[in-house]
Amino acid sequence: MDTPQVQVGVPEEAHTPGNTQSHNAESINTPDGDLNTVSKAGNDSQTATTPDIVMSDARPAPEQEPKPSDPRRNAGLQFLDFLTSPIVELVVGSGQSRTVLTAHQSLLLESPLLTEKVATFGESGPRRIELPAEDVEAFGYFLQFQYTRDYSTARAEAHTGQEAVVGDDDSGEQLLKHARVYTLAEKLGIPSLKTIAHSKIHRINSTSQGEIAYARYVYTNTPADDVTIRKPVATFWALRSHVLRHEAEDEFKKLCIDVPQFCYDVLSLVLDQKEKRAQDRAEAESGVKGSGRKRLRSGL
Repeated sequence: MDTPQVQVGVPEEAHTPGNTQSHNAESINTPDGDLNTVSKAGNDSQTATTPDIVMSDARPAPEQEPKPSDPRRNAGLQFLDFLTSPIVELVVGSGQSRTVLTAHQSLLLESPLLTEKVATFGESGPRRIELPAEDVEAFGYFLQFQYTRDYSTARAEAHTGQEAVVGDDDSGEQLLKHARVYTLAEKLGIPSLKTIAHSKIHRINSTSQGEIAYARYVYTNTPADDVTIRKPVATFWALRSHVLRHEAEDEFKKLCIDVPQFCYDVLSLVLDQKEKRAQDRAEAESGVKGSGRKRLRSGL
């Protein structure tokens, strides 16, 4: 496992929503010919699985990320005040991955969870927080973000506004790194870090195996009502499974068996779209646009 690299004061990339790779909206030609665009990086809550569903990226680009000058919860402090606050030991992970990290206490107080743990420190006792269930690498990126308002998963990269990915084989792991940061930010209560992690997911160009690993992690580690990165996974696979499953059929089959909710969500989207096409054809043949659908709904 690579040690998280902290680059103080050096932004990883310009977080602009205009970047377009596989996690932005892309035009897709499908066998049915009328599925429009998709983005695995996210739809918002306006895209619902109803008979009116249009499988498209109804979500705009990732929410505008906070600029480095945005006020924090303790915005009255100057950066020097952060650096002169007490040092806290953070024991992250367990077993062979158990690692001791250190950070200035004031930089931890943006997190409600860590604020509660800091409040338990005694006057003269150790200033130590045990976090055995957390991923060491993701927590390192969280600390990098707290100091610099950004984080980088790459050791070296050109500042081109796109995530630097070394080879296709590495792209799946890059997706997982950002997904782990996203779920950690949710647990720590840092919405600005969630937004940045989401935007980085949005720029990864991945392989079929990488997408499967990412889908498995998201469905295992996010709540069912997450519409930022979980719901778009199902939409992405509903549109692309006819292609992607042939590239990694065994892994796709295992994912469907191991995570039935993923399989159900994908199937629901496919069937909803099929039902909508059937209704549209029936309306076109009857010559009374919309009346058939209204009668169907009134009878529900």
